[in-house]
Amino acid sequence: MQLHIVHDTTYRYGEAASLVIQALRMWPASTPGQTVKEWRVTVDGKRLQPTCTDGFGNPVATHTIDRSVETVKLSIRGEVTTHEQHGIHGGANETLPPMFYLADTELTAGNADILALAEASAGDADGAVDRLHRLCNSVRDHVDYLPYQTDAETTAAAAFAAGAGVCQDHAHVLIAAARSQGFPARYVSGYLCPIADAAAASHAWAEIFVPDLGWVGFDAANRQSPDERYVRIACGRDYRDAAPVRGVRLGGLAETLEVAVSIAESTHLAQ
Repeated sequence: MQLHIVHDTTYRYGEAASLVIQALRMWPASTPGQTVKEWRVTVDGKRLQPTCTDGFGNPVATHTIDRSVETVKLSIRGEVTTHEQHGIHGGANETLPPMFYLADTELTAGNADILALAEASAGDADGAVDRLHRLCNSVRDHVDYLPYQTDAETTAAAAFAAGAGVCQDHAHVLIAAARSQGFPARYVSGYLCPIADAAAASHAWAEIFVPDLGWVGFDAANRQSPDERYVRIACGRDYRDAAPVRGVRLGGLAETLEVAVSIAESTHLAQ
């Protein structure tokens, strides 16, 4: 598929901020599952290019606004050709060994209930992939998709206890459950081209390391492995490592966000 992505995020401050520093992880890499044809990130209309690669292999750029500012607008315009890989990302060009992703983080630490779910889901599964698909479905069975019930700092244990959350929470719970069963697992940020009348949005899922296959994606929110409708952007141990934007500011009081995303199959680049 040829996917055309338009993503605008506008930060508005209740009072002018005197300093804004943001680290951006917004650049996809070409992989067996996707070929990046065009990708442009701008901050208030000025193009920004990656300046380094973090420890997880994600391109990163940091920008600073050291003047009085009431709004900051981040924009993405991209075109990516995707290829059906049945969820298999593989293991080429990895910066860290799989075992690194067995360690819990604050957001992905399991608890007794998540461990019990993981044990129960193993059942009579025929092989690792089947077992992980069962686990993916079990996570979704227990954690309903309900927006506005959680936030960026909600832990896997808290989302599981609430029985509700969004794709970020499904990914964190699945990662916690998979790690408890000895599978290295990591968080992935990206995009999912919507089906029918579904709203376009950025998305998140998990990748789990399977012997002989490498990293395989599992999207618990949608009960499937990523296909050609997915665009992979960044990965890490959890949301904090792979977040598209993380930053600090001086002043500004309350911060509000306006986000507009459109993702469509297209043969033409956006202007």
